[in-house]
Amino acid sequence: MLTIKLTETETALVRELVEELCERHESVESPEFQREGKTYAQELPRRLRAELNGFTAAERHGACVISGLPVDDAEIGPTPAHWKDKPVPSPTLRHDIAFYLMASLLGEPIGWATQQDGYLMHDILPIKGHEHEQIGSGSQEVLTWHTEDAFHPLRTDYLGLACMRNHDAIATTVADVADIRLDEATAEVLRQERFRILPDHSHRAENAHVPAEASGLGRKAATLMRSSREIVEEELRSPTAVAVLFGDPDDPYIRIDPHFMQGVQGSSEQEALDEVTRALDAALTEIVLRPGDICFIDNYRMVHGRNAFTPRFDGTDRWLRRLNIARDLRRSRGRRLTARSRTIY
Repeated sequence: MLTIKLTETETALVRELVEELCERHESVESPEFQREGKTYAQELPRRLRAELNGFTAAERHGACVISGLPVDDAEIGPTPAHWKDKPVPSPTLRHDIAFYLMASLLGEPIGWATQQDGYLMHDILPIKGHEHEQIGSGSQEVLTWHTEDAFHPLRTDYLGLACMRNHDAIATTVADVADIRLDEATAEVLRQERFRILPDHSHRAENAHVPAEASGLGRKAATLMRSSREIVEEELRSPTAVAVLFGDPDDPYIRIDPHFMQGVQGSSEQEALDEVTRALDAALTEIVLRPGDICFIDNYRMVHGRNAFTPRFDGTDRWLRRLNIARDLRRSRGRRLTARSRTIY
């Protein structure tokens, strides 16, 4: 794992950029900020830019953690009760902007119309009633490791996590496909398009806050939203067969979500899936993010999950901000409203 500790001088430069953007923008969700932010990202400290450029180009590391930007626990306020609570400006705006600028060095932040109502910046926090769910807002069950949005062909290249609060040192679990060894017969099966992955709960209609027929969407957006929901429903009924391992056979990428692959495989596919699952279990390590830490995970190389914990629901629970980052935005153009929009339907 690559670690980058910002110096005091570098931290001051990041803060200067952030403060300038805060004077003109109340949210990272605005198209105006997104256009301007891409330019400002090129003014981040040179060493940070060089390290992140190397992270994407060389693919030597499955994850990167950047530290050195402190978080004032009182200033950001209590951990929200739900991700749908979106005050503008956000109490985390300064951290959101710094996070977004760094993410822009890896690609283009994107959102999903079927996930957290299309917002680009997500909240990862415990929600009452989700304690035993396999979803980011769960808590008392281990969040089984997985590739983010593994079922979807437009899944993100990188997952970004920015820690606002983690008083209980709850670990994010990760494993890199480069660290496992499989026999050739198993690897050959995993390279074939024989595996089925169901959509996870975060994309399903019951976890949406804005319905597909919402009056403010506009005709094209409403049509695409219904299409997105139909895609999810169709994948639940009859998931598309995909390969678990792909790319270079000697240095493969991975696409896997074991919890949402149970019961939809043939016997030989399940045996291969069980074998790679055991190998990744053995390679699993922990990353404990501290307030101010920013972590980027290569979603083609590394799986991630979360340890179980008991939430208090008193405003002091673990709180992360999340970004999905695409290297090639054009791949999703047919599922976005305009060339400048970042939400995939």
